[in-house]
Amino acid sequence: MAVTDPIADYLTRIRNAQLAGHTIVEIPSSNLKKRITEILYDQGYILKYKFADGEGPQGVIKIALKYEPDTKKPVIRDLQRISRPGLRQFKKADELPRVINGLGVAIVSTSKGILTDKQAREANVGGEVLCYIY
Repeated sequence: MAVTDPIADYLTRIRNAQLAGHTIVEIPSSNLKKRITEILYDQGYILKYKFADGEGPQGVIKIALKYEPDTKKPVIRDLQRISRPGLRQFKKADELPRVINGLGVAIVSTSKGILTDKQAREANVGGEVLCYIY
């Protein structure tokens, strides 16, 4: 089965793995997904990740999910796909959304690459708002 929206698939796999209480989730790899994974790690939403290029036709991203030590709840509260193939969401640099007053992160595809909303504002570039994470 061909996936029409690979980013939505990526977010759903993480969401489902957390609901099932898994510690590691494997996702088919792409450069876009690798960059989103790096942002999740930099923002402290996941423990660690590994790009296994030998597995499958395009390689696999292995992500170690992060849970709060005392409550065992996932650190990622919600993942929302914003711009989707049927309805693209483009924003200028000064119109980029603040996710929960800056507590969450919006991932934006810009001309300078995949950036967080904060990085895009600092670089003064707009782009396609891919997803919200908090």
